[in-house]
Amino acid sequence: MREFAEKFIVAFIPLFVAIDPIGLVACFMGLAPNASREVRQRQGMLGIVTGFGVAIGFIFLGRFIFKALGISVSDFQVAGGLILLGLAARELIGGDDQGGTGNEEFGVVPLGMPLIAGPALLTALLILVDTVGVAFTIGSLVVNLVLVEIGFRYARRIESLLGRQGLNGISKLIALLLAAIAVSLIRRGWQTP
Repeated sequence: MREFAEKFIVAFIPLFVAIDPIGLVACFMGLAPNASREVRQRQGMLGIVTGFGVAIGFIFLGRFIFKALGISVSDFQVAGGLILLGLAARELIGGDDQGGTGNEEFGVVPLGMPLIAGPALLTALLILVDTVGVAFTIGSLVVNLVLVEIGFRYARRIESLLGRQGLNGISKLIALLLAAIAVSLIRRGWQTP
């Protein structure tokens, strides 16, 4: 039981940081802010399903794609780490430039991909499959996406509880953790022959 819990936590924490459910709530609130609650909930669910589909596809086809393109997991770690570092730096330094969009069709793009299933998640998934196995990785992914769905469902309440600045502050803290994970990915990818 203890080994099960340890493997689950080892998989859950990096995915939680990569997905950033709290930051996603802030982004979700900024996407089509004038849309009705029903439209927002439908688009939120579409984003979660899209993110899950991309993630599952990447878990099972990622290595094949890498082999076909002649790249290694180390190459992907360095590239993914650099992208993550850029995203984290933009979040930390660039301020709140998400901006509301008038488009009410935001579920697949940008919410599902790249906000939910972005480079951070895809890199973490490939590493975790090797570290803890497919079952723990998918289980942790599902739990994180359930947290995202809960966040989307109660987005207005969470915003009123934490306030816009509270959401942004937590999102900045998660971006700092994302930067640290990015540096770790780059270091590990660089050190692997």
